[in-house]
Amino acid sequence: MFDQEDGELNVVIGVLFGVIALAIALVIGLGSWKLHAAAEPEQAAVEAGEFADVAEVGEALVKFYFAAGDATLPEDAPADIATIVVALDATPDKQVLLSGFHDKTGAAAANVEVSKNRALSVREALLAAGVPAERVLLRRPAVTLGGGDAAEARRVEVRVQ
Repeated sequence: MFDQEDGELNVVIGVLFGVIALAIALVIGLGSWKLHAAAEPEQAAVEAGEFADVAEVGEALVKFYFAAGDATLPEDAPADIATIVVALDATPDKQVLLSGFHDKTGAAAANVEVSKNRALSVREALLAAGVPAERVLLRRPAVTLGGGDAAEARRVEVRVQ
């Protein structure tokens, strides 16, 4: 009689330990997944074509100037792309930061979209030139302040940092 009760008790304890082990494994798995996802937000943003929250450091290595309302790279872009590739080859531990600009005239949403597309055009040219995607960061489009040259509002600045 006691042998049967001991057998049933062993089964209940075994099931209980199995459920506890499964719960612990689930918690550890979710924790490591969240840790991994939190460790690489910039990389995920770069791969998704989103913007990195990175400060601009130093002077721009190259500035691309675009026609009004256009995101097509200018004719002199290949020489500037080559300059950037050489700079990145010389500093393998650095990344390139692309910053698109626009002014306050016209529709704000349209200005931001054109500015973003200009930066993405430069990014695509760098990727085509062999620059790895993880070395190319994009900043959010920024508004050019002041009454300077109108071309300054239609530029993408490139910094190696």
